[in-house]
Amino acid sequence: MHSSVISDAHPAPLTFDVIIAGCGPTGALLAAELRLHGVRVLVLEKDTEPASFVRIVGLHIRSLEQLAMRGLLDRLLEHGRRRPAAGFFAAIDKPVPEGLDSAHAFLLGIQQPVIVRLLEEHAISLGAQVRRDSAVAGIEQDADGVTVELSGGERLRARYLVGCDGARSTVRKLLGVGFPGEPARTETLMGEMRVGAPQEEIVAKVAEISATTRQFWLRPFGEGAYQVVVPAAGVSPDRTEPPTLEDFRQQLRAVAGTDFGVHSPRWLSRFGDATRLAEHYRVGRVLLAGDAAHIHPPIGGQGLNLGLQDAFNLGWKLAAQVRGWAPDALLDTYEAERRPVAADVLDNTRAQLTLQSTEPGPRAVRRLLTELMDLNEVNRRLIGKIAAIDLRYDLGSGPDLGSGPDLVGRRLRDLDVQEGRLYELLRGGRGLLLDRTGRLTVGGWSDRVDHVADPAVALDAPCLLLRPDGYVAWVGDDQRELDAHLSRWFGAPAS
Repeated sequence: MHSSVISDAHPAPLTFDVIIAGCGPTGALLAAELRLHGVRVLVLEKDTEPASFVRIVGLHIRSLEQLAMRGLLDRLLEHGRRRPAAGFFAAIDKPVPEGLDSAHAFLLGIQQPVIVRLLEEHAISLGAQVRRDSAVAGIEQDADGVTVELSGGERLRARYLVGCDGARSTVRKLLGVGFPGEPARTETLMGEMRVGAPQEEIVAKVAEISATTRQFWLRPFGEGAYQVVVPAAGVSPDRTEPPTLEDFRQQLRAVAGTDFGVHSPRWLSRFGDATRLAEHYRVGRVLLAGDAAHIHPPIGGQGLNLGLQDAFNLGWKLAAQVRGWAPDALLDTYEAERRPVAADVLDNTRAQLTLQSTEPGPRAVRRLLTELMDLNEVNRRLIGKIAAIDLRYDLGSGPDLGSGPDLVGRRLRDLDVQEGRLYELLRGGRGLLLDRTGRLTVGGWSDRVDHVADPAVALDAPCLLLRPDGYVAWVGDDQRELDAHLSRWFGAPAS
């Protein structure tokens, strides 16, 4: 079966609206977003059990904000640890910049299996179905839907398929979508464990080795644990097998002459510096999201966040398509908006990797950037880039955008409103008109867009229209302009 061919073969009965391949964070969150709109969703996961390795990941500011919009953040906060929103870019140690402008201006360190479990439970509570031990083996699309063949021969049918199945995505390969970029040149071990050596010895040795090896550090990680990073050269090349504590000891002795008495690991992993971006995020009725669409080194901790934000962007648009009210071009805006964001992330990870080099040129640039980051504006810009709070979608230009174009395409921070907090009003995944004039109406779009009239809300604009993912679609006070933008994003009004 090959998805790029429109088939006249007899398809399986249409059972689901959307099938999602992969129940990682991106797939689970996308399933939940679709269920907010009553879309029939099946999530297929090839593994029989959830991943057992305990890897700590970081949720950045924009991900925290969007999870807060759906009422999920408090549950995650119970299981994570807050850390300052600083020191992300190329691991250059600088304080938290002023002006982050968010109620969630911190990094949340949390175990990845916990995120997956909570998001999967959330999706199931909303009515999504999850099937494990179900690997996609073939896909075939036609004018009405997609037939998915599982490795056991079973055939399933849906209107759309989304590949959230990781860097080695089967869906992407079956689609024949190119994945150009740079292959991995170096491999690195990363883990979290306890260390037996005195702190003074660790600090001195790290300072000595860091002068010539950027792929090496031991950093305190709280509760007596250290994050350990060391080159993987010499370790088994089979990346399907996780590294062992003995691998870390061996590599630490090879690089530092001592293993620092490491013991009691919390999690162990390995990663390469491959950097790739899918040529397309959509082919007909099949779409890609998360690592299936983009991969890059973990420096800056952006990967998981990038996938979650893909899901937030795609969920309401795909639901609109399924429910029949999407404007003609709405689903195409997913790739148009998210692929440039991924390209920018790939570029900033390339830059950060260059700044980790021990060659004289990159070291000189690193010293210069370290000095420039003493300027709050520079530090703020780099942290804002990684935390995705400075992202601006290109929604076009011209007077039709309204009177406040600087806001259009940008996120809106959480605000106090008469009903409570702004983000609480977005929990249903609907659009929102925030109206300080009290003169506007959402009219025939009230089944898709909520209206809050609040003259006291702290806005530098008379009114604005928010998309379900929390980005500003229009600013102004003219009803005709508003109606045009309601049609642009939310389709024709109900009769």
